[in-house]
Amino acid sequence: MIQNPFFSEIHGNFGFGCMRLPMKNGRVNYDEFCRMADAFIASGLNYFDTAHGYIGGQSETAIRDCVVKRHDRSEFLLTDKLTAPYFSKEEDIRPFFENQLQWCGVEYFDFYLMHAQDRNNYQKYKRCRAYETAWQLKQEGKIRHFGISFHDKAEVLDMILTEHPEIEIVQIQFNYVDYEDASVESRKVYEVCEKHRKPVIVMEPVKGGSLVNLPAEADKLLRDLNGGSNASYALRFAASFPNMAMVLSGMSDMAQMEDNLSAMRDFVPLSETEMDAVRRVCDIFRGLNLVPCTGCRYCVEENECPRGIRIPDMFSSLNAHEAFHNWNTGFYYNNVITGDGHGKASECIRCGKCEKVCPQHLPIRELLRKVADTFER
Repeated sequence: MIQNPFFSEIHGNFGFGCMRLPMKNGRVNYDEFCRMADAFIASGLNYFDTAHGYIGGQSETAIRDCVVKRHDRSEFLLTDKLTAPYFSKEEDIRPFFENQLQWCGVEYFDFYLMHAQDRNNYQKYKRCRAYETAWQLKQEGKIRHFGISFHDKAEVLDMILTEHPEIEIVQIQFNYVDYEDASVESRKVYEVCEKHRKPVIVMEPVKGGSLVNLPAEADKLLRDLNGGSNASYALRFAASFPNMAMVLSGMSDMAQMEDNLSAMRDFVPLSETEMDAVRRVCDIFRGLNLVPCTGCRYCVEENECPRGIRIPDMFSSLNAHEAFHNWNTGFYYNNVITGDGHGKASECIRCGKCEKVCPQHLPIRELLRKVADTFER
């Protein structure tokens, strides 16, 4: 394992990702989130992760009200991020950062990440001197550790880490399906982190829930192991690599919290038998040709589709149709388009705004045509 002083600051190897918090009537359910945060901290863990775009800004203020106001600052670590839509020039960054401190109710962030770095938006961060500004904030004590979250190919990460050796930690998408995926390159990206001796934080270990609700054949493979839940195998796979400082999980109810804690509180790496089962699950997934959407919702929350098309929900309906072949998947699609202002897939005007913010670099416009062909015939 790469030695780094803040490994001792992070308790355990499991973190609370606050992008998919419990919701009630369109707002974060504070009662449930308080229960979950208390259980998380009581279990001896301490790492919370947020960003301003999560849940339309509600994630940061929910952390303030449910974690910061109710627990001593020594009991938790907090990560926030600088996200591209919220600045257009260098002078925008510091005021936005100061607002984030207020929204979260803290005087400093333990970790601050340049958000969703890829070949394209990295150029904006360079042009606006975002890395230099963040480093200055670190010198002022308002950021304790500086890093990036990353969504692109390994060669791009290698370029960024070469240009910015001051980066202390890297957050990457990493799960057993994406490990050898040519579009995500999880293994290669992880190896670049090892090359540059940067500890890794894992996001999307269950691929937006796709590795929980598995196709029947894949589900049986893991059930036959007589071990934990489907989610537990995904979390343990990600945490089994030596350079992983943290595996994040976005949990939206207490049942998910308890299941995740049962797998990670007394962490044991996957055995060879379990790893073989995971490889066979990957083979099944590769044969399904599913849309690799993780449900981050940047395409609808940060960019607001002009037609109000609920893109991630449509892709979820399409994947359910492809994976399970249930007769009622069309009903779920109808639920997606029900409500004022929610367009059908066929109503896409092909503006491309969604594709510009997609961390997975999906050809969303073409995929919406497939959704329309599947459900609107």
